[in-house]
Amino acid sequence: SDTIPCLLSPWSEWSDCSVTCGKGMRTRQRMLKSAAELGDCNEELEQAEKCMLPECPIDCELTEWSQWSECNTSCGKGHMIRTRMIKIEPQFGGAACPETVQRTKCRVRKCLRGPGMEKRRWKEAR
Repeated sequence: SDTIPCLLSPWSEWSDCSVTCGKGMRTRQRMLKSAAELGDCNEELEQAEKCMLPECPIDCELTEWSQWSECNTSCGKGHMIRTRMIKIEPQFGGAACPETVQRTKCRVRKCLRGPGMEKRRWKEAR
């Protein structure tokens, strides 16, 4: 007896990509319309293919802060800084890098008053 050819529904639309960014997969299906007993059906009922969406955003990544530097003056008010390095530059709309340098005030012991003092001392000593 002749086997009855498969009766298949049309392919469905492709599904959405399985990811929201980067590389993923999408699938589509079709259905067997004829009862399976009527004939052996070896047609595939599902297909999958790769899909590619825009690259996923990559956020900036930084190292830890360095130690604070020494105060930049030997007396009176000055500042010290600390720094950190960029490990990964942001890409594809990822978060921008925050500051990589911070400065803060520091104060070492009071400075002796201006250079006038030495002159005065010298006059007195003469």
